[in-house]
Amino acid sequence: MGRQLARRLGVPFVDSDHVIEERLGCAIREFFEREGEDRFRDIESEVIDDLTLKHDGVLSSGGGAVLRPVNRQALRRGRVFYLRSTPEELIRRLRHDTNRPLLQVADPLARLRELYLKRDPLYREAAHHVVETGRPTVAGLVNHIVMQLEMEGQSSRAPTSP
Repeated sequence: MGRQLARRLGVPFVDSDHVIEERLGCAIREFFEREGEDRFRDIESEVIDDLTLKHDGVLSSGGGAVLRPVNRQALRRGRVFYLRSTPEELIRRLRHDTNRPLLQVADPLARLRELYLKRDPLYREAAHHVVETGRPTVAGLVNHIVMQLEMEGQSSRAPTSP
């Protein structure tokens, strides 16, 4: 989604999780298991701060980036679009994904519901816009975001999305 939005806006795209993995030299899941969530969140905060200061394009952040106030503040340096999905939509999309450490549990749907209750208010706090993802196409979501940016006269400023 972020990659297509960046292409449409003619700006660079970066995924903070990919930058984190480059910095760590290993997969997030591996680092998470070895060093723990707190240490991972420290690195994530450093990367988000760096990217929001230096990157001029579309930034896609990991789902837990909003947990720390410093990250929510940094993300708001750009336009933030919260791509809101229900836990049921997410489980449908992620049921075969083995790279998300927090979902490697006996009941991933229950975990997604728990994460949603904790994170949804934080996403809303960070966001300039909440976009209900539902089942529209990626192209439809991109069109929606571009239209929002144009209405604000912001189409030349790239958004971020937690």
